[in-house]
Formats: sequence, C-alpha cells, structure tokens
Amino acid sequence: MQIGIGLPTRVATQSSRLLLEWAARADEGPFSSLAVVDRVVAPMHEPLAVLAATVGVTRRIRLMASVITAPAHETTLLARQAATIDSLSGGRLSLGLGVGTRQDDYLATGFPFGHRGRRFDEQLATLRRIWSDEPLSHEVGRIGPRPVRPTGPEVLIGQYVPVVARRIAAWGDGFAMPDGGERSRMLELWDEILAAWAAAGRPGRPRWVAGGYFALGPGAEDAARAAMHASYAFNPELADRLARATPASRDAVIEAIETKAEMGVDEYILRPVAPDMELLDRLAEIVTSDVALGRRAG
Repeated sequence: MQIGIGLPTRVATQSSRLLLEWAARADEGPFSSLAVVDRVVAPMHEPLAVLAATVGVTRRIRLMASVITAPAHETTLLARQAATIDSLSGGRLSLGLGVGTRQDDYLATGFPFGHRGRRFDEQLATLRRIWSDEPLSHEVGRIGPRPVRPTGPEVLIGQYVPVVARRIAAWGDGFAMPDGGERSRMLELWDEILAAWAAAGRPGRPRWVAGGYFALGPGAEDAARAAMHASYAFNPELADRLARATPASRDAVIEAIETKAEMGVDEYILRPVAPDMELLDRLAEIVTSDVALGRRAG
C-alpha cells in the first residue's frame, strides 16, 4: 500500500510560504501523493491553484485533489484547470470528485444544492468528453489543453452512498473514501463498487484511496482535537468523533496504516492536523521504517 500526505491548506495566509516548501520536501520523501482538500466557505487556499503552484517544485510525486466538490464548480473551467495541471505535471494529477454535503458552499457559488447529484452525473460525462479532445457540441469546439492520458487524468469519486458504485463504473478510475467512514460500511461499499465495475465490463479493478488525519509529537491529542473542531465547527459531534479517530502517536499511526492495508486500500492519504514541518518529517520516518511497512519483529 502506498502512503500519501496532505498539504496543509487549512491555514492562515501568513503560512502560505510553507506550502511550496512542504510540497518540495514531500517530493523528496517516501510519499506517493500530495493531496489537497476543497471547501469554498473556509479560510483556505483554492486547491487546484495550489496544485498548479506545486508543479514547479515537484518532479515525481502525484498531485491529488481529494476531493473537489464538483457541482459547486463551473464544469468547463474545472475541465481546463485539471487538464492544465495534468499536462504541466506530465500526467501526475489524480482528481478526486464528489458532491459535498455543505449547503453554504453552493450558496456561495450560486449552484443549486438540491440538484447536485443530477448535475454531478452530467459533469462527469462532460469532463470525459472535453478531455477526450472532442468538440463539446456542434456549436462549441475543443476546450483546454490535451491531458497526458487520452481520456483525461485519473478520476477518483468520493461518496458514502451506494450511487458511487454506478458513477465509478461509468466514469471513474477509483474510489476516494471520505474521512471518518466506518470500516464495515466502507468494506460493504467497496464490494458494491467492485460488483458494479465488473458488471460494466471494465477491465482490471478500480483504485481505492483512503484518507484520514494524523498528529504526532508533544501535545498531539490536543492538536488533533483543536484541528477537528476548527474544521468541523458546524458539527461538534462529528468533530469529536474525528478527533478520537485521529492517530496521535507513532504506534497509532502504524496501526492505522496496517488497518487500511488489511482492508485492501491501495493508497492511504494522511493529512496533518497542523502546518508543522516536523509532522511531515515524523511521518516520513514512520513510512520508511520496517515497522510501518508491516514487518514487525517476531
């Protein structure tokens, strides 16, 4: 199983310079992907703009948006942004897409919250059409640069609901498991995804990317609690649950990694609870150790 790391975009403006240094250090380390999250109504950097900026300071690490609230974005602009990042990075973009659950993100952008599922289905078809170098319609020609892959960048679809299986089978390359999912439900949903994939006649198998937060070092548990309540202030119960679930020690991080590997996850994205470069270094040491790779003595 591969291990990716989150980029701390949920930070104040004065920490902006940290982002490029974080990306460069992650690229030099053992991580498979550098991931950003998406929220419109939040004091955070725009995720695709951040990924575009990281292209210049990285060479090998995949650049992952996990996940973009697609129906709150204009479709052709989203297609152009993704194709541009994929082209400039040499095909390193993984584009996580979902519908989101926050109504204020839709109020801010003017798109209807109640029609987000229907709009998402339309968007997935349109994105693939644009990336396939076809005219958008009889009246509208090609849009944006050509991605590295003929069908566009890797698309990971993230939702808790059963319809995600149909969407992945029709338009996706894999499953982006949201944070905080119960293990039994995630395994059940993964079985549904595999069944839909096979029924659609898709070759191979979809990719499963999981995500979660982590904290390490002195005061790790307090830092995890503060971060979850800052990010999920709209739902204190969820914030408490995520804080309890956040691994906050070396052993807890190792256990979380091993649990995801046992579930069959292909890549596990660990997001820092604070913009502290020491967190990146501590996680890199764990990932490169024999213990974290599941080779426990005895």
